[in-house]
Amino acid sequence: MAFNLAERIEKLNAAVKPITPDDLMAEAGRKILLAEFVKMLQNEAGSRTGEDIENVHDMRVAIRKMRSLFRLLAPYYKRNTISPYKTELRHLAWTLGAVRDLDVLIEDIRAYQITLKAAKQADLQQAIDELDQQRQTARAELVELLDSRLYRRLIKDYSKFLLTEDEGAKPLPKDQVTPSQVRHILPIIIYERLAAVRAYNDVLAEADAPTLHELRIEFKQLRYTLSLFNDLLGPQVSEYVEEIKKLQDCLGHLNDAVVARAYLNDFLNDNPVKALVDYIASIEAKESTLKGQLGELWGQFNTRKVQQKLSSAVLSLR
Repeated sequence: MAFNLAERIEKLNAAVKPITPDDLMAEAGRKILLAEFVKMLQNEAGSRTGEDIENVHDMRVAIRKMRSLFRLLAPYYKRNTISPYKTELRHLAWTLGAVRDLDVLIEDIRAYQITLKAAKQADLQQAIDELDQQRQTARAELVELLDSRLYRRLIKDYSKFLLTEDEGAKPLPKDQVTPSQVRHILPIIIYERLAAVRAYNDVLAEADAPTLHELRIEFKQLRYTLSLFNDLLGPQVSEYVEEIKKLQDCLGHLNDAVVARAYLNDFLNDNPVKALVDYIASIEAKESTLKGQLGELWGQFNTRKVQQKLSSAVLSLR
């Protein structure tokens, strides 16, 4: 690379500062983006090698949080400034996602494999080997992207944007009083995100896989909003986020099942392996259980007791 990654991470990390309630939204966003950018870069080396699959996961999460924040705070930045960063981060997240989906699927199949007798383990290994070949291809594409000039330019330009106060921020109107600080606007953003989640109440019982995936995304947006501004909210926010995590985990497992079938059904067309058919059947049985759990978790999440935790956390923002 044209720069020393370790030195760049050190420089960026030294510039990370906590957000405050009286920060302007654009500057609070810049502080949060910088912290997440450091996390992204810290996981780059491990994502290249694949020695620990959590590096790809953590790098992807950091990017997701940055993309989420750009969506939330779009009104406070000039579009032509942030659009290139949003585009490149989306491309990087997609490339990481191709590796992550296969990481999760292979780990899940291996966990199932060890419960089988030796003969069936060998049958299932065919699918694992094929999926691992796909993962190697996906990782090669990831490394190619990380080695590209486009990525190096993103790192350079994005670093400058994050280290330069007021860079790309929309100016505040001078002739009127406008809500502009975190303490003014964050409560509105939080409850807008909650409203987007609770809108699924009337469709949840009959929701298909795409609808459940959309709900999962809305929960992520809500959780990211709370976690990114966690330091400014009351301690009850941690308990509230735990309730969100339960639903996210359930929805995540349901989504994993959809992804697994998409990968494995193609393989089954050419290789009707009995052990793999049984594995898919076990996924479908698990899905039925998860959908039952989802209804229970949804009911719990929407209770007054749980929602009061959020109210108390937001009221601590002064």
